[in-house]
Amino acid sequence: MAQKKSSGNGLMSSAGLMRYYEADKKAIHVDPKTVVLIGIGIGIAILILDANFGMWPVV
Repeated sequence: MAQKKSSGNGLMSSAGLMRYYEADKKAIHVDPKTVVLIGIGIGIAILILDANFGMWPVV
């Protein structure tokens, strides 16, 4: 009986797809809490600026 060769390249059904664990090494990693805090900070800054320039509260 013929032996199967093990190529070690991953699944054959995933041909053409990139391996995300390899691309993930180059990505910028930001904690989700940091993103939420930045969003809240920008929102508060907008409210303060609106109040200072007489645009809030809108009646």
